[in-house]
Amino acid sequence: MALDELKLAEDITVETDDVQIILGEYMWDHTSFRIGGAADVYVRVLSEEGLLAVLENCRRHRAPYVTVGRGTNLLVSDRGYRGVVIDMTGLETLSVEGNRMTAACGVSLASAARCAAEHSLSGLEFAAGIPGSLGGGIFMNAGAYGGELKDVVRSVRVMTKYFEIAEIPAEEAGFGYRNSRFRESGEIILGAVMELVPGNREEIEARMKELNEKRRAKQPLELPSAGSTFRRPEGYYAGKLIEEAGLAGYQVGQAQVSPKHCGFVVNLGGASARDVYRLIREVQEKVKESSGILLEPEVVMLGEFA
Repeated sequence: MALDELKLAEDITVETDDVQIILGEYMWDHTSFRIGGAADVYVRVLSEEGLLAVLENCRRHRAPYVTVGRGTNLLVSDRGYRGVVIDMTGLETLSVEGNRMTAACGVSLASAARCAAEHSLSGLEFAAGIPGSLGGGIFMNAGAYGGELKDVVRSVRVMTKYFEIAEIPAEEAGFGYRNSRFRESGEIILGAVMELVPGNREEIEARMKELNEKRRAKQPLELPSAGSTFRRPEGYYAGKLIEEAGLAGYQVGQAQVSPKHCGFVVNLGGASARDVYRLIREVQEKVKESSGILLEPEVVMLGEFA
């Protein structure tokens, strides 16, 4: 193998104590799909300095790398990842001053929403049931029930591809439907400043409870998944198109189009990444035949897929 995993890990450890390193870590423990082969090197960074040390050593060893959060929108190949997976969830500082919240990328969206409620701040109620981290949420402009992160984010702290820290104003972040500039820019999201609105704590918490009850009633949260599998086509709903194509309950191996919500592909237990990948492709083909619309996956795929 081209990557000398042990030498790379030793070099990173020499540089800083702000990292936790595991060789050959299986990614099924780090994705909501509960699927994924081993990464050559799995590193959990605990500080921006630790991240910088990891990135500099990756460059020195010419090792490919990818940053991940809570793995809630991620499908990892059964073959794993030939390179370094950098887990950003150790960066989880969170503070509130006035109506502004400053949060690191590893903070869960649910934790940020709870913190906002505790400070009687409104604007993050929609995020209370989203299982991912702030970094991943900004990367894809996460949203639900009429709210999106672009509505509250005022600036994004990043590490550039030149390993420099920069603050990106929200108007330069390229936010769109499940999209941002960070998908293509090579910048690593470190955190964000969000501007919220003063409100009534009881009303905020009641709204969060209401939205979470809706989510539990309509979504197959009892099974491993990556949430909505496909992006919403303009003017349509992916789940409705899939249902109209007669695909509710459709299976490939142990991967299934959820009968409860056809926009979700779920792991019935023991599904492989290949099962999920094949199911996604077959759903795309059948929906295209049925409606003329090609669904685009919202799930990020990591590693090699045949």
